[in-house]
Amino acid sequence: MLVLWLGSLAALLVRGVSGMHPALVVLLVLGRTWLTAGLFITAHDAMHRSVSRHRLVNDALGYVACFLFAAMSYGRLVRNHGRHHAAPGTPDDPDYCARSQSFAVWFLTFMARYTTVLQVVTMAVLYNLLHLRVDDGTLWAFWVGPALLASVQLFFFGTYLPHRPPHTAAMGEHRARSLRRGHAVALITCFFFGYHREHHEGPGVPWWRLWQAPAAL
Repeated sequence: MLVLWLGSLAALLVRGVSGMHPALVVLLVLGRTWLTAGLFITAHDAMHRSVSRHRLVNDALGYVACFLFAAMSYGRLVRNHGRHHAAPGTPDDPDYCARSQSFAVWFLTFMARYTTVLQVVTMAVLYNLLHLRVDDGTLWAFWVGPALLASVQLFFFGTYLPHRPPHTAAMGEHRARSLRRGHAVALITCFFFGYHREHHEGPGVPWWRLWQAPAAL
């Protein structure tokens, strides 16, 4: 995933958006968005020690994936994600918005909890460095835009739909529901993370094996 993400970004930044057919630009933005979501899923799997058996390799890949996604702090994510799994769908869950189940309010609250000043400064510095050689349209189409869209995609399919109320008995102790639309849809929407109850029941299962969980089958 890291190689695909970096390779496609480098190629598209060199090519530039100028002169491309609008339909092709849309397809490339969607493809980059999907790869960017996969980049974060790789970081997420690293948080559960399922990227590599070697802890140093696992954490190194987690740090790299988080940085490439949006200069996020891997250590901060590990701590908060541990709290999420300890008490999902409760006021103690940093990914949950107890005061409102509105998508917009919940999403903005979620982003505020994870965005740091250092992250914003780092992204600004990177943008300005890249802007020395790459135009604004290209940067927004193939780097900034996909990161923002992937954030919405990950939140909607990986947090909001699985954990929003009402919390029913069928969701189990993890207060997590799985989205049943078939394996192809689950892969396209969020790298099988729609099988969210399965993830909470087996957090060490990597994303590419979630579809094989008994409940998912």
